[in-house]
Amino acid sequence: MYDLIIVGGGPAGLAAAIYAVRKHLDVMLISPDLGGKAAARTLVEGEAYRVINGADVVRRFRDEMEYLDFTRLFDKVIQLQKTASGFRVATENGHELEARTVILATGADAVRLAAPGADRYFLKGVMYSTVSYAPLFAQKQVAVVGADRMALRGAAELAQIAREVYLVAPEHGDLDSAIGRRVRSSARVSLFDGWHVAGVEGDTMARRLIVESPAGERRTLAVDGIFVELGLKPNAGLVQGWVEQDELGRVVVNCRAETSVPGLFAAGDVTNLPAEQVLIAIGEGAKATLNAFEYVLSLEEPAQAAA
Repeated sequence: MYDLIIVGGGPAGLAAAIYAVRKHLDVMLISPDLGGKAAARTLVEGEAYRVINGADVVRRFRDEMEYLDFTRLFDKVIQLQKTASGFRVATENGHELEARTVILATGADAVRLAAPGADRYFLKGVMYSTVSYAPLFAQKQVAVVGADRMALRGAAELAQIAREVYLVAPEHGDLDSAIGRRVRSSARVSLFDGWHVAGVEGDTMARRLIVESPAGERRTLAVDGIFVELGLKPNAGLVQGWVEQDELGRVVVNCRAETSVPGLFAAGDVTNLPAEQVLIAIGEGAKATLNAFEYVLSLEEPAQAAA
């Protein structure tokens, strides 16, 4: 039985694994790959940038985990169960492992833009993290698609540095909130309330966003970048029904990364404290391991329990 199994190989999972090795825990990280979204790249006018700030740190952690090959398993976890002595993990390739504690670091996926051309220009002008990319678009024309808190926060940030911001809100969302009113009052923001995206066009990069009104009117917006903020889908299916989750399906954790089930910890964007920032996810992963380490130390050894 392992001391700790970590499910997920993104920034939070990698940091958790490295800290577990340093604490001399018997640990196994299980993930189809290492790096998660931080391994992806985007192009901004011909120059390559990391998707999430802090990816260089993730690469160093990833390199260390590739060296420590005895602590990782390239596989997909398909089942996670609570047992009398801890947890049981089953993988797609038929592995079954047990551990005293588990850290869930499976992340979240952005809701993709369902419009012609959107997938073609993924990371080539169509981006899914305003908080990561916004500083690259000073004095440019950009569009933000969405109207929830994350979309409005991104639009507000862009309105401070971009030449023009098109806010395309398929639903009214949080437009009547304080931040929504602030965005709507900005001279640099053009609001398309109730409009939806009908297509994305360009050459090697996305250059034009086609939007359509409820009445069928179409407009073509010239853009240097398109930020899609339609929400995140947490990858929390492994604990559905037996671990507390919020209304969005995110795993509820406290300040110690503890879930509602003793011995089960969670870190990163799968939780109700999503950061969408690599360095914060790294810190959350490290914190989860430090508290899992303390949890393992508090468990009675079988011989002691019998005595």
